[in-house]
Amino acid sequence: MDENLSYGIIGQMKVAAGKRDELVAILAKGTCNMPGNIAYIISLDQADEGAIWITEYWESKDAHTASLQLASVQAAIATGRPMIKGFGHRFEVAAVAGF
Repeated sequence: MDENLSYGIIGQMKVAAGKRDELVAILAKGTCNMPGNIAYIISLDQADEGAIWITEYWESKDAHTASLQLASVQAAIATGRPMIKGFGHRFEVAAVAGF
């Protein structure tokens, strides 16, 4: 990957019935103010009420990896884990425009 491009992930998360809004709130709270993060967007899947999409862009892959060690992110993962049924599609991307 070209080191001048940002690192991104677009992934689908499957959510336990009736827990989507709660999980979105947990993730939104736990993922604000992450060093190296350019964008972290949580979207509701319009075709599947039991799924969300997370689109995240980082200054680098290392910045993303480091974010997983933040206390706020660790707390969000621990609190939200029981609501997560699994994961759907996942794509790693590099932004070439828009930033």
